[in-house]
Amino acid sequence: MGTVKIREKYQITIPEDVRKKIPLSVGERVEVIARENEILIRPIIEVPRDQAWFWDKEWQAQIQSSLNDIKEGKFKRFSSVKEARDHFGD
Repeated sequence: MGTVKIREKYQITIPEDVRKKIPLSVGERVEVIARENEILIRPIIEVPRDQAWFWDKEWQAQIQSSLNDIKEGKFKRFSSVKEARDHFGD
């Protein structure tokens, strides 16, 4: 942790030792939050709009459920699409 000086337009430079711990790139966005007598700066991970559906809470819950099923061996392997369709009655 270091100290920084507030410049014109209230700009600051994030010290190098902090940047090494929290990798940031020029042009990335951060969130700035006032909390009691502190200022919290957090990186924002932006997701392209066409990929946002994947990060929906419900979708992520389904993904996690599927991963848990796989981990617990709760799945069936099929040797072909036809075999899977026959199994599910499609």
